[in-house]
Amino acid sequence: MHSMHQVRSPDGTNIAYERRGHGPPLVMVHGSSLDHARWGRSVAGLAGRFTLLMMDRRGRGASGDGPSYSIEREFEDVAAVVEAAGRPAHLLGHSYGAVCAMEASALTSAIDKLVLYEPPFPVGNPNPIFGPHMPERLEDLLRRGERDALVEVFLREVVGVSEAELQALRRSSTWRVRVQAAHTLPREVRMTETYRFDPSRLAKVRTPTLLLLGTESPRFMHDSTMAAHAALQNSRVELLPGQGHAAMTTAPEMFLAKVLAFLEDET
Repeated sequence: MHSMHQVRSPDGTNIAYERRGHGPPLVMVHGSSLDHARWGRSVAGLAGRFTLLMMDRRGRGASGDGPSYSIEREFEDVAAVVEAAGRPAHLLGHSYGAVCAMEASALTSAIDKLVLYEPPFPVGNPNPIFGPHMPERLEDLLRRGERDALVEVFLREVVGVSEAELQALRRSSTWRVRVQAAHTLPREVRMTETYRFDPSRLAKVRTPTLLLLGTESPRFMHDSTMAAHAALQNSRVELLPGQGHAAMTTAPEMFLAKVLAFLEDET
């Protein structure tokens, strides 16, 4: 059984999440360009062991949006869904959603374990991690109503998908969802470049944390993952051999094996 629910974030925005499965709660926070359906085939493997709370981040899916955007509101959104579980929950975040999950861990004590898959943010490099003028380019496409082209530029030049991967995504059922969420991409690319990671905010977080890192992912994702590892007091890094930024799609069995081994380890 699965059903949609809502929780009100501190700024008054309604954040939707799909509840599915049985067992201890697991809040799942997707990355850019999709909604709670992003997790694909990994959902079945997780729902047999956990009660999943798969949220739609603000501005997409069934969730509302604020009059202006700030990444800090997303940290609060994640914490609100965690607390809506009614008991301590595990928290899994991917990409931009991993940044939000990481920062939410400093806002609530209701997290049992934390899984972060490649949270992207600049580390020790004054240059934009996605190349010059990327937010402006995406904003221009959005102003012109070229949402399809906006998603394509984002996937090709920000995420780094190959031409074959891009064409496969175009044929997939998720392309429509990506185009619907296109308006959120410029602000997230801009925020990723202006967000400043402050390790001191996480200094008191003792939550057991697994950081997942694809061996084929871009260098900046390696750097940010390792920076998060250094800041979190109780973390470890697991590599995803041969994978990039989307192993839940490209290697769901590997992704599930890493996540389940960590969440179900009682030592």
